[in-house]
Amino acid sequence: MTTDAVWTEEDHLRGRPDWAVALYRDVADAIAACGPVTLSVSKTTITFKGPRRGFAGARPTPRGVRGYLDLTRRLDDDPRILRASPYTRRLFVHQFRLGGPDELDETFRSWLREAYAVGCGEHLRD
Repeated sequence: MTTDAVWTEEDHLRGRPDWAVALYRDVADAIAACGPVTLSVSKTTITFKGPRRGFAGARPTPRGVRGYLDLTRRLDDDPRILRASPYTRRLFVHQFRLGGPDELDETFRSWLREAYAVGCGEHLRD
């Protein structure tokens, strides 16, 4: 049996702790501050797309916000980064977890700006 259920951003927010939803909204606002984005929502995450491609994903959980960032470099030495893996020849996908609003600091916001540049196709320029 198959269903054609369409997931929405609200589906991901429903039933999550208020503080985690607020943190997700702060992350979404920080991403939107980078430039124009569109959302692509699936059962597993909310993907943020730039003019060229998706570059980040996020969703609230009972423990905060989990998501991913596509960057042109590998980050290994920050506790918010759970795992970094090659995605393409030029990109690394970074799985992250934010446990509170203090973790959405300027360093994390700089990673969002780097990821947004990927969403704009900057990684394809020679």
